[in-house]
Amino acid sequence: MLATHPAARGLADDCAVLEVGDETLVLTHDTLVEGIHFLPGQDPADVAWKLVATNLSDLAAKGAQPVGVLLSYQLAHNDARFVAGLNEVLGHYDVPLLGGDTVAPSGPQVLGLTAIGRATFRPVPSRSGSQVGDSLWITGPVGASMLGLEAIRAGSGDSLSYRRPEALLGQGIALAPYVTAMMDVSDGLLLDASRMASASGVNFAIDRDAVPIACPESRRDEAIRWGDDYQLLFTLPADSECPIAARCIGNVNPFGGSALLLDGDVPTGSLGYEH
Repeated sequence: MLATHPAARGLADDCAVLEVGDETLVLTHDTLVEGIHFLPGQDPADVAWKLVATNLSDLAAKGAQPVGVLLSYQLAHNDARFVAGLNEVLGHYDVPLLGGDTVAPSGPQVLGLTAIGRATFRPVPSRSGSQVGDSLWITGPVGASMLGLEAIRAGSGDSLSYRRPEALLGQGIALAPYVTAMMDVSDGLLLDASRMASASGVNFAIDRDAVPIACPESRRDEAIRWGDDYQLLFTLPADSECPIAARCIGNVNPFGGSALLLDGDVPTGSLGYEH
C-alpha cells in the first residue's frame, strides 16, 4: 500500500486526519461520474450541490468544521448552471472555494472535489472504535434518495433528496465528543454498517424494523440497501444518552465470524452499492 502515512488511517476511513502544529486537519476527496453518480442531462446546478454536499458529509462523520474546498471540473454543455449551483451550495454551508483545476470535455463528465476541515474534537472519530456493548444509532431515515431518483426518472414527484442531499455537519460536531465510531451512509446502510463493524473488529446486530425509512414499508429491504442517504451511522457506549435526535437500531457484539446480523441472521444478497 502506498498510503502509509498515519494521516491516511490505512485507507480504512472516510477521511485523512493530519496533525499540523496545534491544529488537526480533516481531508477528503470524492468523485462524481456522469451516468453513475448523476444522470446524463441532469441539471448541473444540482450536480454541483451533490458534489459539495457528499464531500462535506465525510467531514460531518469526523465532527469537522469545513475550511474550504478545491474543485476539479471537466467542462460540459452548461457550465453556467454548474457555477450557479456551486455558488448556492457553498453559500448554504458557508464554505469558500479555494481553487482547483479545469479540463476540456471528453466522454462522460468526471468531477472531483477535495474538502478540507478542522477537527472540533480530538481524537477525531473513526470507523474503527466501536466496542462490544455499545449501541448502534442512525440520525434519520434511509430510502429518500431511492424515491428521489425514481421521481426524476418518472418526471414527477419529490426528487430533492437525490438531487440535493444534506451534509449533517451540525449533528456530526455535536456527536463527535460522545461516539466510539462514526461514518456517513453513502453506499447503503447494511453495507456501510458492515464496513464499520469490520473496521472495529466487532459484530453489529441490527433490528430491521427499528431502522427509520422514508418509503413504504413494503420497500424496507430496498431502503436499507440503498445508498445516497448521507445519514450518520454511529455507536455510543451502552449507558450513554444520545446528544441529538437519532434512532437506536441495534447493538454491538463480539465478532463471532460475521460483521453483520439482521434480525439475528447474516443478510444475504447485495448489501449496498459496490463501486
